[in-house]
Amino acid sequence: MAPPVRPTVAQPLSPHLQIYRWTWTMAMSVFHRVTGTALYGGSVLVAVWLVALASGPRAYDAVAWFFGSLVGRLILFAYTWVLMHHLLGGLRHFIWDAGIGFDRERRLGLARATLIGSVLLTVVIWAFALILR
Repeated sequence: MAPPVRPTVAQPLSPHLQIYRWTWTMAMSVFHRVTGTALYGGSVLVAVWLVALASGPRAYDAVAWFFGSLVGRLILFAYTWVLMHHLLGGLRHFIWDAGIGFDRERRLGLARATLIGSVLLTVVIWAFALILR
């Protein structure tokens, strides 16, 4: 005997972002992906610097001038934060790979620590760089 026929109801094939409530772990997951993508741009900056270094004093002076300008320093500061945030996000995932930190409090704590730690590390790195300069 065939199962009873139920009326079809139009349902979405998958959940959409509109029905999710944003959480710290969701936001840090998105930031981790965005910072991973932004690291490609930072790699281009490093490559430009290395090519200028190998090209001679005039090319290096031009790149050094740009990175020493306000815009250049802001880009380097942002790149430092991107690098630190992606690093800490990777450590968070490494901790999860070890099977640790899946309860609600630890997930939230690790997500917050990723953001706060990346900001603090960026400020500390730049403070040391400016002091040792």
